[in-house]
Amino acid sequence: MKKILSGLLVLSLSVLVGCTAGGPPPAVGVWDATVNSPQGTISVELTMGADGSGEMSSNMFGSTSFSDIVYADNTAAFTATISVQGQQVVLNFTGTAEGDSLNGVFNSNFGPSELTATRQ
Repeated sequence: MKKILSGLLVLSLSVLVGCTAGGPPPAVGVWDATVNSPQGTISVELTMGADGSGEMSSNMFGSTSFSDIVYADNTAAFTATISVQGQQVVLNFTGTAEGDSLNGVFNSNFGPSELTATRQ
């Protein structure tokens, strides 16, 4: 009887821990971002979904969708292609979310551009 009760207790605790440990990765959400690029400071709205999809929009390059966001702990990484003055630019992003702050870097042929963002 003691073994059965102990087993049920362990099972119950495992279920409770599993429920609290779930949830989306910390970087999931909609972010108001500032990118310090070689072309100057750019305001960007960045959306990252739990399903690995995302979107970026800005007055400078319009809107672009991307997929295959990779989440690991509190980091996120993805690749997106934007069109700037008729030229296609591939951006490789890596960032870290802590609470309602996101900090990262877009790497491209033009060099790194730092991003700072606040969750909407």
